[in-house]
Amino acid sequence: MKKRVLGNSGLEVSAIGMGCMNLSFGTGKAVSTREGVRVIRGAFEKGITFFDTAEAYGPFTNEELVGEALIPIRKEVVIATKFGMISEEGGLNSRPEHIRKVAEASLKRLRTDYLDLFYQHRVDPNVPIEDVAGTVGDLIAEGKVKHFGLSEVGASTIRKAHVVQPVTAVQNQYSIWTREPEQYVLPLCEELGIGFVPWGPLGTGFLTGTITAETTFDPETDLRSSFPRFTKGAMQANMPLIKMLNAFALKKGISTVQLALAWLLSKNRLIVPIPGMDKLDYIDDNIQAPNVMLTAEDLIEIEVALTRISIQGERLSAELLAISEE
Repeated sequence: MKKRVLGNSGLEVSAIGMGCMNLSFGTGKAVSTREGVRVIRGAFEKGITFFDTAEAYGPFTNEELVGEALIPIRKEVVIATKFGMISEEGGLNSRPEHIRKVAEASLKRLRTDYLDLFYQHRVDPNVPIEDVAGTVGDLIAEGKVKHFGLSEVGASTIRKAHVVQPVTAVQNQYSIWTREPEQYVLPLCEELGIGFVPWGPLGTGFLTGTITAETTFDPETDLRSSFPRFTKGAMQANMPLIKMLNAFALKKGISTVQLALAWLLSKNRLIVPIPGMDKLDYIDDNIQAPNVMLTAEDLIEIEVALTRISIQGERLSAELLAISEE
């Protein structure tokens, strides 16, 4: 597995990380603890050293799973988790005292004495970002956290936070069909030397080529059931994208998954995608992406093809978009 460094931080990770959420929450029924541990350890054995979770996934159960899986190899991996999206009062909470409370709880669930990367999961409009950055900076000084990150965040917030406590990584949704970060956030990350960690790099499953317009999503266990981009009409309208990607991947002799991830990796050295993986077969496919070489001509061909395709549907539900910045 090739390695990448998140911006100017010196934090080295595998070029492909693992989004662990799907093992417990979000896109179907949770797997058993035994199976989850097997998949996470299998990912490590195949070269992945960067594992992403959050207190909100479950909630709490995903951190517990990740902690159990990684405890034998803790010093060999980088664990990222998040605070601020849920609270006892309900909703967003990034008050300094709450950040500290979440940090202590995450340390226990993850069975570790430090968090490699601690993201604010969503921006809290009631707490100045400078206060958030300062609190995480204090946790870093105490040795409980190593690096500070921001998620689903806009350029202005990143810049303000970075002045108080250097931001190691920004985790926003980004893929070949969700390109909003290209306008402001990615250029700022390059300017400031901040790593960029795309979540949903495979379009929350759509870019794998395995979803059809007839695919249904259980509203009890699958967040995609509330995403406008995953309605039957939107999926049908977006099928030309999959047809194009499938054809290009076939020409290159790679999978559509590998193409989608390689496209991201080719955009900037700052980028480390974290596709969700809940099966070992998915890992085997994903980890080949860093070895795919897309030429300048390939990228131009893809870009020209994309100009002929109009993506239909909002990327997230109205509720999630309301707490996301761009």
